[in-house]
Amino acid sequence: MTTLTSSPGGAPWWRDAVVYQVYVRSFADGLGADGIGDLPGITSRLPYLCDLGVDALWITPFYTSPQKDHGYDVADYRDVDPRFGTLADIDTLLETAHGLGLRVIVDLVPNHTSDAHVWFQAALAAEPGSPERARYLFRDGRGPEGSEPPNNWQSVFGGPAWTRVPDGQWYLHLFDSSQPDLDWRNPEVGDEFDSVLRFWLDRGVDGFRVDVAHGLYKEESLRDQERPAADEEPGAPGGPDPEGHSMVERVLRDEPMWEQPEVHDVYRRWRTVLAEYPGDRMAVAEAWTQTPESMAEFIRSDELHQAFNFAWLSAHWSAESFADVINESIEAVAVAEAAPTWVLSNHDVERHPTRYGGGPVGLARARAATLAMLALPGSAYLYQGEELGLEQVDVPPEARQDPSWFRTGEPGRDGCRVPIPWAGSAPPYGFGDGAGQPWIPQPEDWAPLSVEAQLADEDSTLSFYRRALAARRKLLAGADDDTTATATDHVLEVRRGGLRVLLNAGTAPVPLGDGELLISSGPCPDNMLPPHTAVWLR
Repeated sequence: MTTLTSSPGGAPWWRDAVVYQVYVRSFADGLGADGIGDLPGITSRLPYLCDLGVDALWITPFYTSPQKDHGYDVADYRDVDPRFGTLADIDTLLETAHGLGLRVIVDLVPNHTSDAHVWFQAALAAEPGSPERARYLFRDGRGPEGSEPPNNWQSVFGGPAWTRVPDGQWYLHLFDSSQPDLDWRNPEVGDEFDSVLRFWLDRGVDGFRVDVAHGLYKEESLRDQERPAADEEPGAPGGPDPEGHSMVERVLRDEPMWEQPEVHDVYRRWRTVLAEYPGDRMAVAEAWTQTPESMAEFIRSDELHQAFNFAWLSAHWSAESFADVINESIEAVAVAEAAPTWVLSNHDVERHPTRYGGGPVGLARARAATLAMLALPGSAYLYQGEELGLEQVDVPPEARQDPSWFRTGEPGRDGCRVPIPWAGSAPPYGFGDGAGQPWIPQPEDWAPLSVEAQLADEDSTLSFYRRALAARRKLLAGADDDTTATATDHVLEVRRGGLRVLLNAGTAPVPLGDGELLISSGPCPDNMLPPHTAVWLR
């Protein structure tokens, strides 16, 4: 086992790192012709990530799993699913990454297990009230003979959040019915995850991405959630309440299943475990919180090191929205004496070129937003394929695999999870050695977007990302974190030290003004900044 050491006398490595998210099933197939990505495939492509200019990679779950939610239903937290390789393969990946100077963050899924986990199988075999069931949230139902769920909670994936077992009790699953929620009020659960952390830290991982970090604890009463009437659901017509809150905000104010205060004790405990290991080991929270202030609660000095800043991902395409998010995020994390994070896409949301309008305009906006993001203090998280300018794919219904699709009939998340193209003129575009389509089919017109094609084009999105990441490393290493953002006439201006960033979110070109042009997200003819374009100046 090898680990990378801390920076002598400097800030921890994660404070201003660029982290590349690898969705393991869709990155590279190195084990054969099954069309599914795996750990040897990731290892074979680590030089690509090194050349791209990132500092670390975050790998989505590769643990033993029935794959009903593609790894986020974990059956064994201490082993590798045979689809993805072996424990020896993850050891090789870690050794190779560290040899290249790359850190490795792995996914941790503490809110729920798979229904195939040995604990849940024991719970199903045991009686109501048994120690085995106490590891999960089993409850008696309501109504005649307990035939109705214990409360009115709904699954994130659609439908009731409760499933009944043959003896009449119900178990809670905030996601798919194959993902039963653990009861974190049971001390045995906390002890188990301390052990899981140590297992992977001992193998040399550099950090953890904590799935559903705002979950874990539920209000002990498991009371009903107060929800609006059917004709007042979020997104339906209707104005704010007398206090000025939108319907969405009113729903968010009553969530007995999220953001419970006890969850912070878990992360204080984990911080202590992480601190026992050398090399600035870290954890980043996936916490869909209500405000930047509540997000910052997860990164207080004795809790987790980072939390994803989803306010940046959710911001509308406008200079005003971007400026507000930048200033509010920096202010919120400053209270916690922490550094912000910035992210535009991940495996759960629509890819940002599509979100920004799609086509050439959507791609231009995506490149501009990325360039602005890379100038900001703190860490930037990239999602695989965004450096190729990939858009959301309209996956045919017969090829969709997201469990939310089967529960709701909505397209789900498959469109951002299509395996990325490496080379060649037809699927699978060098994704693996096999022929034909991988586990989610790739578009037939992706050949110009492959890594091979874009490396040969200095104007490609991949070439732009390589230049932008090199500029960040050269110009902003050790830069002052003091940053301000303003919006004037649809132009975002960010100042950080001697760097000046402009992003034109308007419809007409504007003068660049004085200053040396360091890098741009697109052409800037005649010293003008076109719409949908960003630049760095000094």
